[in-house]
Order: sequence, then structure tokens, then C-alpha cells
Amino acid sequence: MQKSTRPVNPGDSRKWFLVDAKDQVLGRLAVVVANKLRAKDSPSFDPSVDAGAFVVVVNAAQVKLTGKKEEQKEYQRYSGYRDGLKRFSAATMRAKHPDRMIKEAVWGMLPKNTIARKMMTRLKVFAGAEHTHAAQKPETIKL
Repeated sequence: MQKSTRPVNPGDSRKWFLVDAKDQVLGRLAVVVANKLRAKDSPSFDPSVDAGAFVVVVNAAQVKLTGKKEEQKEYQRYSGYRDGLKRFSAATMRAKHPDRMIKEAVWGMLPKNTIARKMMTRLKVFAGAEHTHAAQKPETIKL
């Protein structure tokens, strides 16, 4: 019997998970999502191997911030030009780009390397309850 020379696509065997962010604390949600992306709950976890799953987060606009973070927490972006620093409160970020709140929180919990950049492509965040990945039959995670 001849072996197949076709390379195995790692995306074929990856699991899909669905997380509902409604009324969940942002940091605690980000920990769960980051661990699924890294496959830290897998018995064969290796930090140098990208074996994580796809994670779909819905209801990102309804994620909860504790304390006075809604008014006091600041997000910032820099355009690269002089005087190009822009600062936004969490309330403004939630109104304009609720998905970025979760993406930035998860990014902060991943190592800063090429594997983490690849992991972030497997994170799918949606502001509302509808998502476009129903065909993948994601498994729901209870938090």
C-alpha cells in the first residue's frame, strides 16, 4: 500500500467552539478563549506547536466590564504619524467596534510571536447573536 504524498491540512482536524459573551466579564472570557486557541487544555500541549481550535465569540457588544472600566479604561491606536495617537474609552470602543474589545483582550493573553498571530486568525468575533460559521457545527462552551 502506497502512502499518500498529499500534505495533511491542519484545519481539517481542528475543533470549533462557540462562546456566548453575553454578561460575561471580559478578562475571564478572554482567558478561556486564549486557552482554546493555544490548546492549553490538551494533554499534548506544546508551546511551540500550533494545535489550537477555532473559536467563535457571539454577543461581543454585551460583554461586561467590572468596576468603572466602562468610563475609565482606555484603548489607544497609533497611526505612525506625528500626533497620530488616538485614545478611546471602553464605552466608545463598545459603540464603534465591540469585536475589537475581545480581540485585544485575547491578544494580550497570547505570546507575541508568529504562532500567536496565526492563532488570532482562528478567532471569529461577532457583535450580535448571529454568526456565519454554523456549517462547522461549533461545540458550545459554558462559562
